Amino acid sequence: MKINIRALTAAAVIGAAYAVLTMLLAPISYGPLQFRVSEALCIMPYFLPCTAWGLFAGCAIANILTGNIFDVIFGSLATLLATLIAAGLGRHSRGFWSRFAACSANVVINAVVIGAVITCAYNGQNIFRHMDVFAMNALYIFLGEAGVMYIIALPLMRYLPEKQFFRDFIEKTNNGRYKE
Repeated sequence: MKINIRALTAAAVIGAAYAVLTMLLAPISYGPLQFRVSEALCIMPYFLPCTAWGLFAGCAIANILTGNIFDVIFGSLATLLATLIAAGLGRHSRGFWSRFAACSANVVINAVVIGAVITCAYNGQNIFRHMDVFAMNALYIFLGEAGVMYIIALPLMRYLPEKQFFRDFIEKTNNGRYKE
């Protein structure tokens, strides 16, 4: 099995950046209403599929601060699922709707999963018996995620590929595979 050191390093750096950024901005990164700026990094697998696993690890590390095992497990799995979807979308298309769908996957998956985690693990509610509480938690997460993904991440998805250093890095890391 051949290990691409550049891809492994990129995954580790992106994952570490996610964890550090989340922890540095802790007051707005945690809770029922959160604006987790580090979620903007979830666009990276669109360009570099290898970074999905780094983001999974970074999210798990950042969620350890919550002290809630359900948040660590399910929050990290939500990030992994969203970033794997973004990676799949990036392999097939680079148009606006593909980028929008990659951001939307993150928004919707996190709204549902984190909304459920907050409802069950923090509010002690059964989501099926307290759909109103779940809906409110999911809405708050949806709004925070939408803010980050559509205001920060989506413009970055357009801006970064315009930069030669970014295209060169992606091409070298993906073993010569970069498509516009």
